[in-house]
Amino acid sequence: MKILVCISSVPDTTSKINFTADKSAFDKNGIQWVINPYDEFALTKAVKLQESQGATVTIATVGDAATEAVMRKALAIGANDAIRVNAEPKDSITVAKELAKIVEEGGYDLVLCGKESIDYNGAAVPAMIAQLLNRPFVNACVGLEVNGAEATAVREIEGGKETLTVKIPAVIAGQKGMVEEKDLIIPNMRGIMSARTKPLTVKEPTETDVKVSAVSFDAVPARAQVKLVSADNLDELVRLLHEEAKVI
Repeated sequence: MKILVCISSVPDTTSKINFTADKSAFDKNGIQWVINPYDEFALTKAVKLQESQGATVTIATVGDAATEAVMRKALAIGANDAIRVNAEPKDSITVAKELAKIVEEGGYDLVLCGKESIDYNGAAVPAMIAQLLNRPFVNACVGLEVNGAEATAVREIEGGKETLTVKIPAVIAGQKGMVEEKDLIIPNMRGIMSARTKPLTVKEPTETDVKVSAVSFDAVPARAQVKLVSADNLDELVRLLHEEAKVI
């Protein structure tokens, strides 16, 4: 079985987010980049299938050369090889088309990815890939077992969980729970050293018609100062909630 894991390079969650002076773009200066956490769950699941079923695992991303450090980390986790489409990921459909083309050319049986990236939170690319490939798609997956030509996936729905069986080839978008958080693989020295020699292929993009462009970015407004009201001053509390917070 051939597995393709789609990887996004995203800012570390502890990074301070700033924009350029004209607010037209994200300021990348001083940012530490990491594997998108949802993608990391998918990658760990793929590596476990590699160990249990002899699958080969390829990672793919759309991004410039700066993403290669994150890709090498993914290789150190256990992927066999990597593919980078040399383009800035400006919109979801362009990214999805590039990744779908990789799937078609490589004949991958199973496509695993995170349900969304934690930077833009679009949650669009996995479904778009499935639609472009005309493959079954399961989103928000919190459990996955593969048995021959079938995959049994558990996904979260409102108020509970749903178990689905899909035919492979398929596209599965995972999240926390696809594997246990304690099972996420931390690269060891051997993995880091071997990642340096694993193949990383760079492809030029085939899609140049960008559908979406960012007009401007605005930071989240700073929170107002907290006002403390004593427990015996309920009238003042009610007034503040009504006149200032406007929640009653």
